[in-house]
Amino acid sequence: MSLESDVEAGAHNLQSEAAPVQPALELDGAAAPPSSGGVDRRALMKVVSGGILGAIAVQQVQAQPSLAAATRASAGEPARAKAPAAPVSVAGVYDVKAFGATGDGTTIDSDAINKAIEAASAAGGGTVRFPAGTYASFSIRLKSNISLYLGPGATLLAAGTVTKGGSSYDAAEPNTQWEAYQDYGHNHFHNSLIWGEGIENVSIVGPGLIHGLGLSRGRDAELPGVGNKSIALKLCRNVTLRDFSILQGGHFGVLATGVNNLTIDNLRIDTNRDGMDVDCCNNVRISNCTVNSPWDDAIVLKSSYALGEARSTDNCTITNCFVTGGYELGSVLDASWKPIQDTSKFLDPLTGRIKCGTESNGGFRNITISNCVFDKCQGLALESVDGAILEDISITNITMRGVTSAPIFIRLGRRMRAPATLAIGVLRRVNISNIVVSGSASKLCSMILGIPDHVIEDVKISNVLIQHQGGGTADDAAFVPAEEEDVYPDPHRFVRMPANGFYIRHVKNVELRDVEIQALAPDARPTFGLTAVNGAEFFNVRGPKDDLLFSLHDVHDFSVAQSKQVDDTEIEDIDHQTL
Repeated sequence: MSLESDVEAGAHNLQSEAAPVQPALELDGAAAPPSSGGVDRRALMKVVSGGILGAIAVQQVQAQPSLAAATRASAGEPARAKAPAAPVSVAGVYDVKAFGATGDGTTIDSDAINKAIEAASAAGGGTVRFPAGTYASFSIRLKSNISLYLGPGATLLAAGTVTKGGSSYDAAEPNTQWEAYQDYGHNHFHNSLIWGEGIENVSIVGPGLIHGLGLSRGRDAELPGVGNKSIALKLCRNVTLRDFSILQGGHFGVLATGVNNLTIDNLRIDTNRDGMDVDCCNNVRISNCTVNSPWDDAIVLKSSYALGEARSTDNCTITNCFVTGGYELGSVLDASWKPIQDTSKFLDPLTGRIKCGTESNGGFRNITISNCVFDKCQGLALESVDGAILEDISITNITMRGVTSAPIFIRLGRRMRAPATLAIGVLRRVNISNIVVSGSASKLCSMILGIPDHVIEDVKISNVLIQHQGGGTADDAAFVPAEEEDVYPDPHRFVRMPANGFYIRHVKNVELRDVEIQALAPDARPTFGLTAVNGAEFFNVRGPKDDLLFSLHDVHDFSVAQSKQVDDTEIEDIDHQTL
């Protein structure tokens, strides 16, 4: 067989629900050069390489005139009518249109998409390709060894819930025994636009868009037929999410629970609830992502009881990410970056932060967060309130502008939304360095808060510059914050703070080094407030000019050195003292 006829045969191989047939291409020199109307060898080599590039190359080859057609044209023979080109399957690539998907934005395409996934799975795996178009869909069921490729111009659209007959999202699977320990959205996975459970070697990639227009943000999510997550993965391994965008992602843009070996890279998420939640996962890499989530958290590590056990989230890195809660929905993806002007519609300050918690039954261990930018959102939060062991955390190279609450919030509590057998958690060995904050709200300073009889241990903070709005009053300085140890842990619950830089309570062994706090307006509160602290070392720290630097209550083993506003001081036991 000649090279040209072989390529044409491969290019017109019709897709069936069985495994695709790989064209038997031969590089035997039989093809005419491109200038004679033959097949372009470079395009052909893309076909030989397989994968997505192979599929695209075949379509390019199809578009080239054959040598015979060129000969007929030169002889003046009329062009022959061509049959419509069928979608192509090459090297394990399954085009959803070959299975009946329309991509017209109106027809529900989920049955066709799921057929393509099933065909690829039956063949042992493959790439399910979405060419340009808008694919309205209900639940898409991932399987092992499948890659979904959202091509340029492709939008996967979450359809509106059908209330009377017709298709709808898959039913939420039962999880009755554990539902009391986390929000409804964390308990169920099948009621999602894309979901997978117990699968491996899966990816969703490509420059396309997932638009969760028809998804619930959480309200009425328990009703039959309602979907409330863009992507939900449970008990999976070897998962990659890369290069696509999510608009209006439902309760969660991405919810990964019990997923080991998870890579999330270069996602752009512009949403009206959580951006991405990584829950009870191990070996996670989150990098190069942009998340705008004014109503909820941007990137969250959690450790819930949704799997029926206290499983920790371990060995995670979050790096090179931009998080914000300050822009109108959709304006980040379209690059218009329209700041939110009316914040009255938000119960809490604009959120959009990076956080460990709130669901915190198992723990967070061996976590790094680095090279991230916070803009018009809440600050960094580390929380263990449901029995979690939160330890060995390193955070560095962070910038924040327009922080709406505490720049740094470290909280050990006893909400204990967990089985009665779990004990109060542990929070220890946290290292935070190289932080720059400007324009921060003032009522809530940075906080490190344990609870009576359960202290936070071994916290080191260095090379930090925080500029806040100032304006704290003498009444604020005298305020004693409630413990709030058994409620939802969020900075705004404390209303105001008696310090303008850091408030530290129920902590053992804390060190602050090379820390400067600046206030844009006069502030009557001390820079550092310490209560019930055992072991506190301050070196080269500075507060707003002429302000009181320290307010100390029930503090033991305290020292400060090389700090211009106070003399070098070491005190073994302090009942109450200011410096």
